[in-house]
Amino acid sequence: MSKKNVLTRKPAAIETLGSATVLCTDKTGTITQNKMTVTKLFNGTDVFTVSVKNDFPDPFHEIIEYGILASQTNPFDPMERAIINIGDQFLCNTEHIHTGWTMQKEYPLSKEMLAMSRVFTNTGTNQQVIAAKGAPEAIFDLCHFAPNEFDRLGKAVAEMASQGLRVLGVARAAVSSDKLPEIQHDFEFKFIGLIGLSDPIRETVPLAVSECYKAGIRVIMITGDYPVTASNIGKDIGLRNYDKTITGKELNEMSDEELSERIKTVNVFARVVPDQKLKIVNALKRNNEIVAMTGDGVNDAPALKASNIGIAMGEKGTDVAREASSLVLMDDNFASIVGAIKMGRRIFDNLQKALGYIFAIHVPIAGLSLIPIFFANLPLILWPVHIVFLELIIDPACSIIFEAEKEEKNVMSRPPKDIDEPFFGAKKIFLSCMQGVGILLMTLLVYFIGLNMGYEEKAIRALTFITLIASNIAVIISHRSWTTSFFRLIFIKNTTVKWVVGGAIFFLLLVLNVPFLLNLFQFEKVGLLEGVICAAAGLLSITWFEFYKIIWGKKLLKIHAE
Repeated sequence: MSKKNVLTRKPAAIETLGSATVLCTDKTGTITQNKMTVTKLFNGTDVFTVSVKNDFPDPFHEIIEYGILASQTNPFDPMERAIINIGDQFLCNTEHIHTGWTMQKEYPLSKEMLAMSRVFTNTGTNQQVIAAKGAPEAIFDLCHFAPNEFDRLGKAVAEMASQGLRVLGVARAAVSSDKLPEIQHDFEFKFIGLIGLSDPIRETVPLAVSECYKAGIRVIMITGDYPVTASNIGKDIGLRNYDKTITGKELNEMSDEELSERIKTVNVFARVVPDQKLKIVNALKRNNEIVAMTGDGVNDAPALKASNIGIAMGEKGTDVAREASSLVLMDDNFASIVGAIKMGRRIFDNLQKALGYIFAIHVPIAGLSLIPIFFANLPLILWPVHIVFLELIIDPACSIIFEAEKEEKNVMSRPPKDIDEPFFGAKKIFLSCMQGVGILLMTLLVYFIGLNMGYEEKAIRALTFITLIASNIAVIISHRSWTTSFFRLIFIKNTTVKWVVGGAIFFLLLVLNVPFLLNLFQFEKVGLLEGVICAAAGLLSITWFEFYKIIWGKKLLKIHAE
């Protein structure tokens, strides 16, 4: 799975991946490329589209000036980096860049106020200058706007958000006193403008979302963005019910029962803070969903821990998030999550195939070893050396062939596995054992025909062993898929099959032709025609299972069509 950019911290998560019914994902950096650029500016009256080909008009300088002041000096956040980059591009060496100003205090972002303010000493006027940026509605609140002003500016925010832009508000204030208020809301802020940032969607995401829906997995997007922005991104990536949203504020006001009901149809959560992810996870689990949740911050850890499959970000994630997760996404890409689900289903299928093969091949081994014991006049079929030879085929088949097998064609077009479904249920055990019974009956048929035709004991043993080896090879190939026919599987590439099956045939030919090995295996040399007939009988032993695959395949197609 590491080749698919996914590290597995808890192996049990691989099995759970096949049962995931809901995938909750962040937007920024997971669905989008996390390469933010300032695209549009609004100064309260006019809109300016930023472009390297255009001049940068004076009326919009102040927005970037105070946006930079409200950002960290060497930011990690891509939004702040984008604001500083546009300042470096257009305002370098102007009076709008204040590298000499000293920050006195910072009012951080909080659940109650989705905005942050930074207080600076203006050395030229001995005033305290305050720069604030954050969610537009939080900035409007800091500016103490009347309802009509809220509505007017809200339309400008909606217009920018409808283009899929992430929108930030910027405001400023100034005080002469050294005594600063306890909360940033107590400043007399003046609104400066809005910053619209674009963050392109990863090209692979729409196809990955479509794959999730085909696989019966619902996708939920959780973001701190404005609801209109989130809806437009949801529309672009093919999210169902993208026009229905729940905001963080609504989330806080909902009861658990109300959220459990609403979350059945809502796939977009906007203006959500990390702490609220846990509430979303718990609501989904109350609805008996198997939840995969992404996260990167310290505050995401409770939600990652509570989800059935916690997925931490490898590039921008914190150590705390990684420790709380089951999987780590090395490239922070949504498509890699879907790839991990596909890989998880493939691994689960291949383990089942290997276990089914073990049941199937050991039934005839046990039968051929035990049945002659109850009839003293019958020659023994299998000796210890024969068992060793068989195990030299069985072990590589289990550990190499089935591990290397590609995923089934329908692996991402079937519903998630029931979490309570046993790893290898009674039905699969029965089918595998019946395959073994078929092989046992075929080898016994060759055995008794050889007796009736008067063959010597060593010749009978050789003919029976050829049939068993051919049956073993047939069941290996047949078990590579529970839906694809034997003859098609022969032409589906799996290099390990060539080496294991080719090696088995080569050494069987050596045993049947080298005198020392004939004596060691208690065989007698048999004719080419006899060997071919026995090999054909071994291949025929899995015929009934091939018919079962055809019937089962048609049934699966009918289920998927419905």
